[in-house]
Amino acid sequence: MHMQMDWIWGLIGGGIIGLAGALFLLVNGRVMGASGIIGGLVDGSGRSNAGERLSFLAGLMGAPIVVVLLSGWQPESNVTGNIAALVVGGLAVGIGTRLANGCTSGHGVCGISRLSTRGIVATLIYMAAGGVAVTLFRTILGVV
Repeated sequence: MHMQMDWIWGLIGGGIIGLAGALFLLVNGRVMGASGIIGGLVDGSGRSNAGERLSFLAGLMGAPIVVVLLSGWQPESNVTGNIAALVVGGLAVGIGTRLANGCTSGHGVCGISRLSTRGIVATLIYMAAGGVAVTLFRTILGVV
C-alpha cells in the first residue's frame, strides 16, 4: 500500500506538535496553548516570561521555514485570495479562542491527550463550527 506524501507530512507534523506539547508541559508545568502564549504578550499578563513566549513563537513560525529551506519541499497552499474572508476568519478564530479559553494546541492536542473533558468538548465544538463555517462560506456565500 502506498501512502501519499501529504499524509506522511501530516503524520510527521502531528508527531512533532505532540512532542512539543509534552516537552512544554514537562519543562514548564503548563499546557502548550498558542493562543494563551500570544494573548499573554498582547495583554501584558505574560511579561514575566516574555522571552520564553517569544522563543516559542519564533520556533513556531521558524520551524516550517527551516524545513522548506533544508528540504527544498514546497507545500501546496489552498488559502483563498479573498482578503475579506481571511480577515473575517482570522477575527472569528481570535474571538473563539478567547471565548473558549484556548485553541487547537491547548484544547485539541494537550487537552484531549490529558483526557480533559473541557478540552474534548471545546475541540468538538470548534471542529463542528469550522465545518459549518466552511459550508456557509463555500456553498452559500461562494467566497472560498
